[in-house]
Amino acid sequence: MQLFEDGSLRLTKIGPLGPFANNAYVIADRDAAEAIIVDMPSQSDQTLEAVRDLRVIAVLLTHTHPDHWAEYDLVKGATGAPVLCHPEEQIMPAEKIDRPLADGEHLAVGGLGLEVIHTPGHTPGSCCFLLGRHLVSGDTVFPGGPGHSNSPQELQKTIASIRERLYTLPDDTIVLPGHGDNSTIGRSREEYAVFASRSHPADLHGDVLWESS
Repeated sequence: MQLFEDGSLRLTKIGPLGPFANNAYVIADRDAAEAIIVDMPSQSDQTLEAVRDLRVIAVLLTHTHPDHWAEYDLVKGATGAPVLCHPEEQIMPAEKIDRPLADGEHLAVGGLGLEVIHTPGHTPGSCCFLLGRHLVSGDTVFPGGPGHSNSPQELQKTIASIRERLYTLPDDTIVLPGHGDNSTIGRSREEYAVFASRSHPADLHGDVLWESS
């Protein structure tokens, strides 16, 4: 577990959780005692412990691969909060989504503001969530490379999302991924420059690393 604090912001990274070593996040305004949960993987009882004294106003999904909502029933039942994700996500049953998220939408958590950034590629409706200098990036980008892609077209779409939507952010923006360690936008941009300086086979996809693929 890691804690990031800035004024009234209390952002908690919880993980690794479950068989796929997921991360979940609690974005809270401690003055208002309000919070948003991001993702609901296995072992979400740890996430619920982190919001024990907070009013959860929403649960956001970075995307709907099953490992990111494995404990939907537990979290939904404990918090009663609406579950939100981008409407282009097709994996999760529609009846489990209470409201769609829109690109550029701003959500309030107490006095804090969170921005939704649609980053298609890993899945059609993948989203990142920006709160000040903290970016919850889901499986869009990790330290060292993009999220897994199932086709060359999917990889190119992911790269376009990263370049056009995320690399416009300041270098010191902290990248908080859906699995594994943290990074920064500046470091990720440097890694990508190595990748972009080389030619690659047209069918490249899968688990791509910026500096060695």
